[in-house]
Amino acid sequence: MGTLLAPGRGKDIEGSTEQVVSFVRGLIERRELRRGDRLPAERDLATLIGVSRPTVRAGLRALQAMGVVISRHGSGTYIPDGPPALGSEPLSFQAALHGFTREEMYEARRILEVGAAGLAAERAAPDQLATLADEVAGLFASLEDPRVFLVHDINFHRSVAAASGNPIVASLVEMVSALYYESRRETAARASDLDLRDAAEMHRRIYQAIRAQDAETARQTMHAHLVQASEHQAQEPGARETVARPAARPRARRRAVS
Repeated sequence: MGTLLAPGRGKDIEGSTEQVVSFVRGLIERRELRRGDRLPAERDLATLIGVSRPTVRAGLRALQAMGVVISRHGSGTYIPDGPPALGSEPLSFQAALHGFTREEMYEARRILEVGAAGLAAERAAPDQLATLADEVAGLFASLEDPRVFLVHDINFHRSVAAASGNPIVASLVEMVSALYYESRRETAARASDLDLRDAAEMHRRIYQAIRAQDAETARQTMHAHLVQASEHQAQEPGARETVARPAARPRARRRAVS
């Protein structure tokens, strides 16, 4: 396969980009950059690192893809002030290649979110409890609009993960939730009124357990909710087993027979 790079230039460009990544990593490790801080301007970074401004931009794009920095138009580049963000793109590619099943998706969610619910019951701050209460209210208010309901559903689960106090768990749930949303938003309208009401009620019970600091009930209720949700989706009209269809393999060319 050909390359668009001039001969001998690929390694230099890659190395220069890595210089930018390593420089920013060093600032973070030395605590010279903390959450919410703004990075030096591109011109200043280019001078400090000894590379060109296009190389700095390429390095910042790589850091942004890793969730290490965010770009704010007209303001600059910042270290995010929140839990680490893991992009869902790699997981989306894997889903497209291998065709994750619905049960695999819910199995992963149970592994992550049942534990997160228990931790949230032990650690949730008052503002996080208020966020959960708002999402539950939004669920009941959107029972007649499945797509809006889905947004509140996803936000509730993300908020539970954030309330766990573990940024690794929060990031993993965020990544899986993004994939789930992409796969579910086109089929959300298939959910029945009863299924939505059941889901809203289960979310309310999870919230109540977290608010009561009852970790065991929070875990049990989250588990029951995810099992129920998977079963309900399996019974929807036109439900398919895979979250994303696996990529088709190219057909092998037949050899000409002499």
